[in-house]
Amino acid sequence: MTQQEIGSALARAVNEVREKNPLAPSITNTVTQDFVANAQLAVGGSAAMLYLADECEAMAKISAAFYINMGTALPFYAETLPRTAKALHENKTPWVLDPVGIGLSSLRTDILKKFKEFKPTIIRGNASEIISLAKLWSLIEDSGGQVRGVDSTEKVSSAKAAAHALAKFTGGAVAVSGEEDFVTDGTEEILCAGGSVFSTKITGSGCALGGVMAIYLTVAEPFIAAVAGTTIFNLAGTKAAAQAQAPASFKVNFLDNLYLLTAEEVANNFRIVGSFEDMFDFEKA
Repeated sequence: MTQQEIGSALARAVNEVREKNPLAPSITNTVTQDFVANAQLAVGGSAAMLYLADECEAMAKISAAFYINMGTALPFYAETLPRTAKALHENKTPWVLDPVGIGLSSLRTDILKKFKEFKPTIIRGNASEIISLAKLWSLIEDSGGQVRGVDSTEKVSSAKAAAHALAKFTGGAVAVSGEEDFVTDGTEEILCAGGSVFSTKITGSGCALGGVMAIYLTVAEPFIAAVAGTTIFNLAGTKAAAQAQAPASFKVNFLDNLYLLTAEEVANNFRIVGSFEDMFDFEKA
């Protein structure tokens, strides 16, 4: 796809969401549910926070997309999450996975192993999480490395091979978040700059991004949905940082900008990766 073709698809996705107000239910971190829901609403979607396995299975049958975030590892998730992923797979409902905290507990590991069979449509995480998931699913060699809570111990460029492996295995898209974000479907690749250091001073930025990607997934194919979520978040973060004095005012301005950004602005905030060296330009000292 050309820059213009991707941009046009992004603009269509942004406008269609605002016209249709689509629902993308979530199972997400209990600490961040409010932020996830408000971000989904701000871009034009509709939100529902779920817990119970039977409710999730029912919504998997009628929803246009779904979001699963591994944030708060509650005991009953051992039943809820695999049952939900299975229902999504059986009903061909596209879904977004955020494997946050991968490797922190046997519960998370067991659930994420089961998810391999059900092939998420979009996988979003930081570099360490993306690498760890590709290793867990035996898509790349395990040569060590670790995650630290929700923080990445790896640079975005180091996750390129893992992102490609995951995207090709699932047939969907992978978004790697960092200083500059990388999105691929195994063939197409883009980088997107922007955002703000204030995003690291409030809880839930990554969780909310996954929820917004799920909203765009209701109207667009996986790669475009992942890029749309990434670009609108980075733009909103950049604008909010210029208007804010501290984390609390940043969060308010961030949600306002998600609501106010135009489709044209979102359609122009990325660049196609021309070579592997592009991945390192922003990480050079």
